[in-house]
Amino acid sequence: MLSVELFAGAGGLAIGMSNAGFDHAAVLEWNHDACETFRENQRHHIRSVERWPLYETDVKEFDYGTLSDVMVVSGGPPCQPFSLGGKHRGFLDKRDMFPEAVRAVRELRPKAFIFENVKGLMRETFADYFEYILLQLTHPSFTRRKTESWEEHRARLEKHQTSRQVRPEYNVVFRLLNAADYGVPQRRERVFFVGFRSDVGVEWSFPEGDFSENSLLRSQWITGEYWERHEVSKRDRPPLADRQLGRIERLRDDFLFDAGKFPWLTVRDAISDLPDPERKPRNAIANHIFNPGARSYPGHTGSPLDEPAKTLKAGDHGVPGGENMLARVDGSLRYFTVREAARLQTFPDEYTFRGPWTEAMRQLGNAVPVRLAETVARSVAETLSSTTKERR
Repeated sequence: MLSVELFAGAGGLAIGMSNAGFDHAAVLEWNHDACETFRENQRHHIRSVERWPLYETDVKEFDYGTLSDVMVVSGGPPCQPFSLGGKHRGFLDKRDMFPEAVRAVRELRPKAFIFENVKGLMRETFADYFEYILLQLTHPSFTRRKTESWEEHRARLEKHQTSRQVRPEYNVVFRLLNAADYGVPQRRERVFFVGFRSDVGVEWSFPEGDFSENSLLRSQWITGEYWERHEVSKRDRPPLADRQLGRIERLRDDFLFDAGKFPWLTVRDAISDLPDPERKPRNAIANHIFNPGARSYPGHTGSPLDEPAKTLKAGDHGVPGGENMLARVDGSLRYFTVREAARLQTFPDEYTFRGPWTEAMRQLGNAVPVRLAETVARSVAETLSSTTKERR
C-alpha cells in the first residue's frame, strides 16, 4: 500500500506508517537537519527508512502529479501556530500548513488520510478554524477563491455541506489521543484527523488504548509489582502524594473497570537500562551524551522518574528546560539525552539523530510517537485491506 508522508520531521509518523505496512512513495520535509537525520539512517541501512524517496523541499512547491496509486496521505502539519507554547496565531501564522495538507488530499485522491496536530488546535480560540479544517478535509475539491478570505470560504463550504445535492468526498473523524494510553512512556495529547474517501465505503473508529493510569497506580501502590520488577527498595521509592491516597484506596475495590489494561509506562520503564550519562559520559550508545545546565523554574520542574514523562517540547526559541528534564527521586535534575528522548517517543534504538542537541531535541519534540502512529496506521491499513478483499 503506497503512502505519502508530509511534514515528516524526524520521522515518527512515517516510521509508524511503515511499521503498519505502508510503503512511502514520497517523504517530504523542508528542514535540512531533519533530512540529514533521514539520510544518516538510510546510509546505515535502517530498515524502516532505507528505501524512502526523500524530498528536501517546501510542500508548497511539490508536484503531486509525479505520483500515482497513493492509498494514504499522512503527516503532522506544523503545530506552532496552534501550540500552547507558541504565539497562538493560528491561521494568521505563515507556518499553518493545513491548506497544503488539503491540497495533497485533493490532488492525490487517496483512499484515506491521517493527520496529527497539537491539543491546542481544539481550544475555543480556534473553534471556527477547527471547523474550517474539517470542512476542507471533507470537501477538498471545493477550493478557496484567490480573493476570498478563509471566513468567506468557510461560509461557502457550510452551504455546500448542507446542500441536498452534495455528498461528502471524505468521511472525517477526529479524536484527542493521549499517547500514554497506547504504550508510550509520555503524557502527550494530540488530535488526530482520519478520513476515508466516501466511495470506499468503510466503517471505522479509533482504536482504544490498552494502557491506563489506574493500572500503573495499582502496580505501584497496591501489588508493588512495579517496584519489584525494577528492584527499587522501599527507601528509594518516591513518597505517595496525599492527593492520591483516596484514589489508591478506591482502586482496591474499583479496579475492575480497568481490568485487562496494562500499566502506563514510566520514564524508568523507558530508560532504566541506559547508563547515567552524567556519571558515565563515555559510552558507546548513539546520541546518549550528557548536556549540562538543567534548572527548575515555575511550571517547569522536570519529569518524575516513576511516571510517564511530561510532553516533550520543541520550543519556539530553543528547548524549554522543564519539559525535557529528568527529575530524580532525590530531587536532582538533568536534561534528557537525545537517546532518552527518543526512547520516550518510542523510536527504535538503532535510529540516530543529526544536528546539535538543541536541534535533535527540536526534531523529537515535534515528532509523533512511533508506537501511537503505528497503532492508528495499522487500524487504517487493516480496514483498507479488508475492504479490498471484500470487493474481490
